[in-house]
Amino acid sequence: MHFLPDNIDNYAVMHTQDEPELLKKLNKETWQKVLLPRMLSGAYQGRLLSIISKLVSPKTILEIGTYTGYSALCLAEGLPKGGKLITIDKNEELEPIVSKYFNLSDYSSQLESRIGNAVEIIPTIDEKFDLVFIDADKSNYINYFKMIVDKLNPGGIILSDNVLWSGKVVEPTAEKDIDTKVLKEYNKLIKEDSRLETILLPIRDGLTISRRKS
Repeated sequence: MHFLPDNIDNYAVMHTQDEPELLKKLNKETWQKVLLPRMLSGAYQGRLLSIISKLVSPKTILEIGTYTGYSALCLAEGLPKGGKLITIDKNEELEPIVSKYFNLSDYSSQLESRIGNAVEIIPTIDEKFDLVFIDADKSNYINYFKMIVDKLNPGGIILSDNVLWSGKVVEPTAEKDIDTKVLKEYNKLIKEDSRLETILLPIRDGLTISRRKS
């Protein structure tokens, strides 16, 4: 979803760092072989995730929603030596693509993919995290937040994707549109939570950056 005029959006993309070669191949394979390829973070947002991770230099990253592994590989670019990324997704059919590109990357030994329900898996994880990326089923965003906020180290970052939801968050919500209802509540929740500093960026489909206060 682009909220800027196409010429401005194209200019921004043209003046952003190029997509790494491995990610170009993953991007292409996702569009060729996988349903709903628009779920991919894509080159522009991927470079944003990469640079945020590099600025944070997180020792531990949790990603909720792997899809084909594109965003995980972008976030992994900021891991220091000995750092670790855990990514969770319930779609086991995508695991062969995820494993293929994780193994081809420079971060293969630092990436851990878990298959299953994130609501069930997150409570079993003992680590504290410096960076969390939430990009899974929107109806569970509030549940995910409640599960991970106390696992976030002071100064840690939560990135929340699709928070503008194709503009639906500023329109009247249909009674059965659970995803939009939850996203509206979620955006309000993380803005008002006194433990966080939050900014919502109107980039692509909306990306919120929330920092856990020290």
